[in-house]
Order: sequence, then structure tokens, then C-alpha cells
Amino acid sequence: MSTTSPIILILGAGPRIGLSVAKAFAAKGYKVALASRKASEANNTANEIHIQSDLADPVTVIDAFSQVKASLGIPSVVVYNGSAVTPNPPNDPLSLQLDDFNRTFNINTISAFVAAQQAAIGFAQLPGSAAKTYIYTGNIMNTTTIPSLLDLGVGKASTAHIIESAATAYKDRGYKFYYGDQRTAAGAAVYSAIDGDAHAKLYLELAEGRTQGPWQQTFVPGTGYKDFSAA
Repeated sequence: MSTTSPIILILGAGPRIGLSVAKAFAAKGYKVALASRKASEANNTANEIHIQSDLADPVTVIDAFSQVKASLGIPSVVVYNGSAVTPNPPNDPLSLQLDDFNRTFNINTISAFVAAQQAAIGFAQLPGSAAKTYIYTGNIMNTTTIPSLLDLGVGKASTAHIIESAATAYKDRGYKFYYGDQRTAAGAAVYSAIDGDAHAKLYLELAEGRTQGPWQQTFVPGTGYKDFSAA
């Protein structure tokens, strides 16, 4: 059914970034759709729906968009928070099994591409006042190589290229595409020290912005966006 409230779809709604983003946008009046492998429709409410979705299968992304449209309407903000990695020996990255490489690439890139594609189709149907924002949760690995994490680096670097291309191509239509990348104050990787609330704060600011900003949103908790490209 249609609604006058804006809608956010979060793909890969985990307990840290996903739920923090959901709470922040709900507080701003958004209706929220959360897609994850363990989602249960039993938790659905009038303002929040839960969709079972395995991002290793890109077809489930299309299904998730269809369910959101049928239940809430077209999302004006889409956050892709899926991520996967199969560690490999740092001195033998090509020993990674093809099945593992394909699965993680589906999650890190192929499903993210499908989500961006579906988001753009929806954005074209929304009024000019809508946020029309797609955000991919990335990390430092589109610019840094970690030998033991080959498939994660390939996925993040590939999707960063997609985001940069989309940000350039669609900015005149009012669509915004971003790659979120939390860093330390010195610009280093945060690894497991992920700050869900800092992601939520930044993502809300990006959605509320009227024009495309820097596509690569490197940010520091408590500071916000910080350009480390010259570092």
C-alpha cells in the first residue's frame, strides 16, 4: 500500500550498523524495511517489515524490493550493508576455492549492483523532493590490500567502482550514491571496531543532503566526513 512517509530499505540488517541505521531513520519518520537471512515476518509492524533474504543469491534482492513496494511503497533510501569474506593464506591468495570466491563476490558486489539497479528504477518513480539515496557500507579495502582477505578486497574495490560510476552518471537526476568507509582519526582501517551509531548519523546526513557529495565517504566517529585521499 502507498504511504506519505519516506521508506528506507536496509539489505543486510545486522545488529550493529543495520539496526543503528534503522533506529535513526525511524526516529526521522521513515518506515523501515529490514532484509536479512534470519528475518521473521512475525516481527512486522505497521511501520517496520522484516524480509528474509540471502544476499548470496542476487534474485532475493529483487524479491526484497518487490515486497517493500507491495507492503510500504518505493524506498527513497537504500542501504546495502551485506559483507562476506573467506580468509586465505596471505602467501597463497590464489588457493581460495572458486565456490567461496563466487559466494562472497555475490554478496559483496553482484547483489549490491542489483540493489543499486533496483533503487534507481524506484528513484525514477519518486517525486523530486524524495531523498533518492543509495549507500553501500564499504571499508578501506578499495584502496588498501590485505593479503589474507583477497575476496573481500576484490568485492569492495569492484563495488566502489560501481558507486563512483553511478554517482557521476545520475547526479543530474538527483540520485545520490555513496560508499561509506569508517576510519580511525589517522585514516587507518577500523577492522572490527565498527561504530553503528556513527554510520547511522552519517547515512542520515547523506540522505538529507540535496545534492551528491563525495562518493567515497570516509568518516571518523565524532568528526564525520574526512578526506584521506591525500594521506
